[in-house]
Amino acid sequence: MDTKNTPPELSTHLPATNSSNGKFDRWWILVILVIALIIGLSVFVPDPYGRVVNFVIDGIWVTLQVTLISFFLVLIVGLIGGLGRISKNWLISGIATLYVEVIRGIPLLVQLLFWFFAFPSVIQKLGAAINFEPFKNYLANPVGMVILGLSFCYGAYMSEVYRAGIQSIPKGQMEAARSLGMTYFQAMRYVIIPQAIRVILPPVGNEFISMLKDSSLVSVVAVADLTLRGRQFMASSFLPIETWMMVALIYLTLTLFSARLVNWIERKTRLER
Repeated sequence: MDTKNTPPELSTHLPATNSSNGKFDRWWILVILVIALIIGLSVFVPDPYGRVVNFVIDGIWVTLQVTLISFFLVLIVGLIGGLGRISKNWLISGIATLYVEVIRGIPLLVQLLFWFFAFPSVIQKLGAAINFEPFKNYLANPVGMVILGLSFCYGAYMSEVYRAGIQSIPKGQMEAARSLGMTYFQAMRYVIIPQAIRVILPPVGNEFISMLKDSSLVSVVAVADLTLRGRQFMASSFLPIETWMMVALIYLTLTLFSARLVNWIERKTRLER
């Protein structure tokens, strides 16, 4: 709409057409409402909702710890895997492709069970074979194993996200960087990857939210996350409806907040066209 010939009293009330121009993200209202619902239930119905929150609050921190550390590692593993996928070296490309295809074909729960139960056994047998005492007495740390499992699994998906983002950058960008005297690695570091990161922000945000939700699976390997603490409370109180409603609301708060944060980062890093 052309505002040059628009009367002042109308042009001052024109709605913003670009959400990046400081326009308030109305979906924050939903985040506030869910938080208000949790607080309201805890305050006005302390038994059982307040008890649930007090019981699972340490599980919330475990969930956030596992998710944040795992996702940091996923970003590194995914970048290495993505660069490996587009490598012109057939061996590197083949190994990266094999990793992606195999890991994506195995359910996350099965992978977590492998890392917690089978991997320590492999280390112990290896220690016995080479007579190395630390390996022979190796005991798995539950939190460490689930972080390793989540990082290894989601790293395969993130590799494809990086690969697609890098390949979406026009080839002319690489040619221009090389013509300026940059090496291949300098061009990737300073020209291609920074542009690719802007492109892949939405799918990266989606992967983080998916990991946050999938972190509930770590409860099967004795990690006291939000889900396991909810199961423990339900087992002791016999209140399944109240317990899982509150746990669901807490997960919803975490995912909605993460989605809004990703959306804000997206707007801040978006290039004006």
